[in-house]
Amino acid sequence: MRDDIAWPPQWPRRFDVDFGAPRAGRYRETVEDFDVEECLGFEPEGQGEHLWLWIEKRDATTAMVARELARLCDVGQRDIGYAGMKDRFAVTRQWFSVHLPGREAPEGLVEALQARGLRAERLDRHPRKLKRGVHRGNRFRLRLSGDVTLDENLEQRWRTLLTKGVPNYFGPQRFGPDGRNLVRARDVLDRGWRKRDDRDGMLLSTARSYLFNAQLAERLARGQWDEVLEGDVMMLEGTHSLFQAEADDDSLHQRLASGDIHPTAVLWGQGGSRAAARALQLEQDVLARTPGLCQGLEKAGAKAARRALRVIPGEASLERGDGEIWLSFELPSGAYATAVLRELMANPSLEFRPDSVRRQGEEK
Repeated sequence: MRDDIAWPPQWPRRFDVDFGAPRAGRYRETVEDFDVEECLGFEPEGQGEHLWLWIEKRDATTAMVARELARLCDVGQRDIGYAGMKDRFAVTRQWFSVHLPGREAPEGLVEALQARGLRAERLDRHPRKLKRGVHRGNRFRLRLSGDVTLDENLEQRWRTLLTKGVPNYFGPQRFGPDGRNLVRARDVLDRGWRKRDDRDGMLLSTARSYLFNAQLAERLARGQWDEVLEGDVMMLEGTHSLFQAEADDDSLHQRLASGDIHPTAVLWGQGGSRAAARALQLEQDVLARTPGLCQGLEKAGAKAARRALRVIPGEASLERGDGEIWLSFELPSGAYATAVLRELMANPSLEFRPDSVRRQGEEK
């Protein structure tokens, strides 16, 4: 069943209702304007078969670094591990692992990386490969410029989102320019997903991301994105622990207001939704618009999961300079800095819209 997917989708911002549309702004004018540091949450043990490297990169994708490590260490691509994909047009620091059982690091490895613009700041050992998604989150330091620096409501927007959180959208980069990744995902799922068509599962992730964003946008439109609905599946802050809100409970509303718990939406796949009652009906209303994507994901063997509808930046600060603003904040793994920026300023690269121009900072 082939879905008719219109692009761009009309996915609203949260704080336009309170403050009006944000002012135009710029970011990532240089790689130094966008700084990302991985927060792993644990340290390598100092011994084991895997060499771990803490690497700083500029204007390079995570995949490019992984390929270079495989070449320099004379191992296969599967022997390289990393926790998450970091932005290309940025200064980023993250861990990589290389499976080197019984072998030392190749002589001159650090120097060879340096010659390619990659700085290995630390080398250590660990018994296990670094797996995707194991990191706690990422810390961002971003420079903004343009009319947004003159916005008299900016500090109030900032303080409000630090309390209430922001819609936990998957960012525009997930869908590609003009939504082309989504179109590819629909076509592959329509004819029957095969591993050889999508070796890293990117197209499955794109389809699931679209369905999640659609549910989030619907709850925003109904004013229910940060409310507890009957039958909601709630996620505990800082973990992926889930429980169901079975009845109207004042304590749940208090915990939600404090940021201790968050409502979730389904990342569609086999197993369906854990929601019930009103929350389930809302999900079904949205998912019924794209039955082809849902059926294709089930046939492909994707397993259903849940994702929080909102994310609250932590360890945050805003500093004003001469014609510029510096933001610092932490987000949990899987959350997008663009979701935060989209609530603060207007920029074409932050929007879900037709765009034939290369988006700022996309991984290539």
